[in-house]
Amino acid sequence: QVQLVESGGGLVQAGGSLRLSCAASGRTWNNYAMGWFRQAPGKEREFVATIDWSGGSSYYSNSVKGRFTISRDNAKNTVYLQMNSLKPEDTAVYSCAASTEYPASRSSRYGYWGQGTQVTVSS
Repeated sequence: QVQLVESGGGLVQAGGSLRLSCAASGRTWNNYAMGWFRQAPGKEREFVATIDWSGGSSYYSNSVKGRFTISRDNAKNTVYLQMNSLKPEDTAVYSCAASTEYPASRSSRYGYWGQGTQVTVSS
């Protein structure tokens, strides 16, 4: 079992930055690839980024590539999403998830999910 809890969301102006954190628990957490997804009101859940178990490889959606950075600190059981140059269209609930596959961009490939944290970008 893996439990995930996100934090770090909030309200920010366009062009600003936020760093999301995802705290994980569970003895086998380090064996999982981790991903970030987002869901805006009235839209389907969207893949954002994923990172492998070691933190040595990552993969991004085209919509965030070059602006967002995913990382992990296995010693702290935490995954991060650094978000720079934020745009109003980045507004969504952001959720982290754990998968036994890498790279996986489909939400169905992730077996464990956090509750999500709201990110709102004002214009």
